[in-house]
Amino acid sequence: MKNESVKYLFILLILVNLAGCCSYSFTGASVPEHLKTIAIPIADDRSGSAEPMNQLLTNKLIKKFTDDNTLRITDKSSANSVLECTIISYNDAPSVVTGGENVTKRKISITVRVVYRDLVKRKTIFEKNFSDSGDYATSGDTKATGIGTALDNISENILLDTVSGW
Repeated sequence: MKNESVKYLFILLILVNLAGCCSYSFTGASVPEHLKTIAIPIADDRSGSAEPMNQLLTNKLIKKFTDDNTLRITDKSSANSVLECTIISYNDAPSVVTGGENVTKRKISITVRVVYRDLVKRKTIFEKNFSDSGDYATSGDTKATGIGTALDNISENILLDTVSGW
């Protein structure tokens, strides 16, 4: 009986490894047939922050859409759809204060306004705000850590709404 258990465990591990190596995206099942490509122009930054976030957000979005593979990235002149993003707010505030009023952690909150347009049918699919945050330790981390986390979460949510929010 012990050999049978080991055998089934071994087979289960092989199946789990095989499933883990193959990446499939089922999120695109609801994207209309006529939308095959998307343009993602460089995000606009109207947050008033001096942090370089617009290129970082654009790069994260392009990577997410490329990895997802539901819509192919292309330039606006040949795209079926376009994703226009504007960073509208940025806030950096204390999140953990210890005795003696020492700030040990800070939270960066970012809001991005997104307009997703169908260029074939010439209509706006959605226009909405996406917000998220990221923490960074005041000793050792940099603001870039919190910004990166917040923009990564926002770009993931934008991707999900774009390819499966139908």
